[in-house]
Order: sequence, then structure tokens, then C-alpha cells
Amino acid sequence: MSTRTPGLPWARYLLRAVVVLYLTFLVIWPVALVARQTFSGGIGPVVAALRDPALVFAFQLTLVTAVWAVALNTVFGVGISLLLVRHRFPGRRVLSALVDLPMSVSPVVVGLALLLVYGGTSGWFGPALRAAGLQVIYAPPGIVLATTFVCLPLVIREVVPVLLEAGTEAEQAAQTLGANRWQVFGRITLPTIRWAVVYGVVLSFARALGEFGAVKIVSGGVAFRTQTATLLVEERYQQFGAAHTTTAYTAALLLTVTALVALVVVTVLRPSEEKRA
Repeated sequence: MSTRTPGLPWARYLLRAVVVLYLTFLVIWPVALVARQTFSGGIGPVVAALRDPALVFAFQLTLVTAVWAVALNTVFGVGISLLLVRHRFPGRRVLSALVDLPMSVSPVVVGLALLLVYGGTSGWFGPALRAAGLQVIYAPPGIVLATTFVCLPLVIREVVPVLLEAGTEAEQAAQTLGANRWQVFGRITLPTIRWAVVYGVVLSFARALGEFGAVKIVSGGVAFRTQTATLLVEERYQQFGAAHTTTAYTAALLLTVTALVALVVVTVLRPSEEKRA
């Protein structure tokens, strides 16, 4: 079925021009300026910035945090999606609304809320966790927790529409033939939602790499301990000296390129899989 919208040709061209200009001034131009500033002094300062131990540590911490956040949100995101779509219970709509809370509330508020709950001295659970030898705030566990909170809705909002569209006929047929719940999930449900899960994972990964507000509150931003890549960008950009600004622009460009590569790979793969379905 054709997806072409009716209307005058000049109206379509005008709409395309407006969209392109909007994206150019809002996305493409600012990102291009970051790339230009990164290489304004040549390739040498960029290579030196890439060897900066603080930058290497910040990106290692960022990648580890993103992997943990994505893994947690994938497991619990699929579980919450199945609960929302396949089951009816009191408070389901409230739960669905709460899932979107991390997208609507400021990340700074998220960081403050986590500080009140897990703070080492005044938080609800912080003193008990600290007595047990687990420090959450101003430590990597707090960074993972804040990033996981912020990225929570991304997997769920990709999987829920696919589950709704797929319906329950195939799952009920498998159960009628004797399959248990895990066999139904592994052979029917999971193959149905696999690309929604992949797309949600990539979106979560890209979002986790760039998280700043909540992480800044709960981490403290201590170099070589709790400083992620986004915190490094902020610190180096505010310092004087060409070497510091080059490191800031290099880290920002790396974050942007990583996110773009992830999105491009999924965008290329997803349509081809849909055609095979």
C-alpha cells in the first residue's frame, strides 16, 4: 500500500524544505560545529587528547555504566511490557503512566531523589547499605542506578506496541499444543519482539552514554573515580587552555559518533528484517 500523502507537489517540497532546515539548524549544524572545533588545531592535539588517562578512564566508566543500565532495562523492560500487555490487574494504567515518569521529570530531580533514598548519611537505605559495605552514592553503583532510571522507558515503549499488534493467538495456539510458559516465550514471544528489543537496547545505550544531570548529582564527578565522559566534557570545557578544550570537544565528538553509529546500524538492519518477516 502506498504511503504517499495526497496534496500539491509544491506543498510537499515546501514541507521537506522546512523539515530539512529545522533539522539542519537544530541538529546537523551544532554537531558539525563540535566536529570543526575538535579538529581546529589539527589531528595532533586530538590524538594527544585520546591518550589522556582521564579521558580513557571516563569512557571506560561510561561504557561499563551503559552496559549495566542496558542489561537491567532489557530484562526488566521486557518483563514490564509483558505485564502491561498480557495481564489485566488493578492499577495497570497507573503503572503504565509511572513507566513514563523518567522521561517527563528532570534528570536533576532524579539525582536528588536517589540521593535522598541512597545517601550514605541521611538517605533511607544509605546508612544500612554503607554498614553492609556497599556505597551507592558517589560511587559507580549510584551512577548505574541513575542511568538505569533515566533509560527505563525506552525498551518498554518499543516492545509494548509490538506486543499489542502481535496479539495472543499464536501464544494461545502453542499453549494448546502443550508448550509451557518458557517455551512460548522463547519460541513465540521473543522472536516476535526481537527487533523492538534491539531498537530499545540501542536507544537506551545511546541515552546512557549521554546522561549528565542525574549522574552529576549522584557521582560527585571525581576524576579517576566517578567522572563519566559527559562530566569530563563539562569540567574540561570550563577550564582554560587549548589542551583542555580540545579534550572536551574530542570527548563530545566521540559520544556523538558512538550514538550515531548505533542508530545507523539499527536503522539499516531493521527494515531488512521486516521485509523478511
